[in-house]
Amino acid sequence: MRLAQYIALTGLCSRRAASRLIRDGRVSLGERLANHTDRVELIQTPAGKQASLSVCVDGEPMPPIADKAYWILNKAVGTDCRLLAEDTTSLLHLLPAQPRLYPVGRLDKDSRGLLLLTNDGELTQKLMHPSFAHHKRYHVRLDRPFDDDFVVQMAAGVSYKDVTTLPCRVTRLGPDSFEIILTQGLNRQIRRMSQALGYHVIDLKRVAIESLTLGDLPEGEMRELTEQEIAMLRR
Repeated sequence: MRLAQYIALTGLCSRRAASRLIRDGRVSLGERLANHTDRVELIQTPAGKQASLSVCVDGEPMPPIADKAYWILNKAVGTDCRLLAEDTTSLLHLLPAQPRLYPVGRLDKDSRGLLLLTNDGELTQKLMHPSFAHHKRYHVRLDRPFDDDFVVQMAAGVSYKDVTTLPCRVTRLGPDSFEIILTQGLNRQIRRMSQALGYHVIDLKRVAIESLTLGDLPEGEMRELTEQEIAMLRR
């Protein structure tokens, strides 16, 4: 297994952060400093986990590979999805110390709703990569009522800055609210699409990622996924 992948799988940090640790000379492999091309041999521990006896970060031996964990959070407005310890509004302060979880994508600080959290890098990559075209469903309220032309234009794709969004599904929920299902994940996409058409988003809530929904999970609370939910996501 590649060294950075192993460090990430222990739950210490992301693979990208693990690569930075190696670059900065903080990772050793046996008696020498590690490099990016190193691979590690894994052994089975008495507890039945996989580990390497030779990898240390800042002189401390790495723990075994962490068990996969899958949670959802009903994120409230004001929570920042960046994992910054110095930011009191950071999602980091809501997460358990172990297992170390990472958000699959982000919700803007001023948005709310479903956030998937996991340490499964393979699943994260498949859910995030645009080639897989996974559906994410949002409920949106605007600053004023809109007409049917707005629905048609949003669904057809909207141009702003140097991008044109892909066609998507848009359904009216009320005079000033709608549901939108995206397969893209552009930065602040729904807000910028609405703004390009002359409207301002005042409430944006993600209610589903593929088959995964919030159900009756209270805002600000999190829970583990059921085995059935995990299996459906993997499929």
